[in-house]
Amino acid sequence: MMTLEQLRIFIAVAEKEHVTQASHALNLTQSATSAAVAALEARYNIKLFDRVGRGIVLTQTGRTFLTEARAVMARAKDAEQTLHDLAGLERGSLSISVSQTVGNYWLPQRLQKFQAAHPGIELHVKIANTEAVARDVHEGLADLGLIEGEIDDPVLSVREIEGDALIVVVGMAHPWAKKRRVTPEMLVETGWVLREPGSGTRSMFEAALKRYRLKLSDLSIKLELPSNEAVRSAVESGHYATAISELVVASSITAKTLHRIRIELPRRSFYVLHHKERHPSQAEKALLRSFEAA
Repeated sequence: MMTLEQLRIFIAVAEKEHVTQASHALNLTQSATSAAVAALEARYNIKLFDRVGRGIVLTQTGRTFLTEARAVMARAKDAEQTLHDLAGLERGSLSISVSQTVGNYWLPQRLQKFQAAHPGIELHVKIANTEAVARDVHEGLADLGLIEGEIDDPVLSVREIEGDALIVVVGMAHPWAKKRRVTPEMLVETGWVLREPGSGTRSMFEAALKRYRLKLSDLSIKLELPSNEAVRSAVESGHYATAISELVVASSITAKTLHRIRIELPRRSFYVLHHKERHPSQAEKALLRSFEAA
């Protein structure tokens, strides 16, 4: 009979596309990991992975089975969480997928307060961009998602919470750092360093440009980088501008390694994502209440 442990191992191997890496992540021996996958393949006379060079990739059968395996594990987790809920908030776990600004700057202090109040609740946090967070919640890989940008997925419920401000900054060597006034029309006159497509920060900036009748394609985008820290560092050391969360660059502005340009950009909300077909646990509800009280 197929076991939950076999499914857990299969999912890890599928996500890592590497038996050794999966065994390390699961704290199992490589032989035990390989044996679990082999047992599934042998019992049902199917092939879940193709061996390509030194790596492995899912077969079409494997890709189809991965969706079902994740769904089964999500239901098993829901069942376990129900038992924890019946016992109150003494025990339990939460998997949270969050976008970068939320995960690196907004969330840590709030999670520390929550854990101090509920030490029996294990928190597992993954940081990705907005699109990846939404996908994690959609596929049941995360109980909750916290993002900066808006998403359109009918499977997910979206709850708005207080967010942060998006601002334009330049390095101290940039000509704008010495100007008393920079107008919206001047935004096309410099090079830009921006987050990658799919990030909430980028989509928010793109929406903000519309009020000035500008598009991202009107700007000279010199670099696209996958993290706020990389963007901040590139702007500090170069002659480009960026639009970024005020939370990310507050210390750099104070240290005078970045200069804030007084271009009006709207404040933005953050959004909590939850799968509509999943019943929220008591731990989830308590975490959201703690956000509102912060």
